[in-house]
Amino acid sequence: MSENFDPQEMITRFAERAEAVRKRNLPAIGGEERRHFIRQAELDFMDYAMIGDATATLDDGILTLRIDLRPPAE
Repeated sequence: MSENFDPQEMITRFAERAEAVRKRNLPAIGGEERRHFIRQAELDFMDYAMIGDATATLDDGILTLRIDLRPPAE
């Protein structure tokens, strides 16, 4: 892994990907293909958004992402 690797830059890229998925236009497809496309977009957004919200540490070449999945306090 490159010595110039910045975990925060990676997290920022994932947050940007989540936003891009959220803004993605729905192609002109219908039926089962449409449902599959929408479901995949939902999963992509969830995955990218979770990593985009992570806290990263890089210690001795080991990248650790901490993602708080607890519901927000009311």
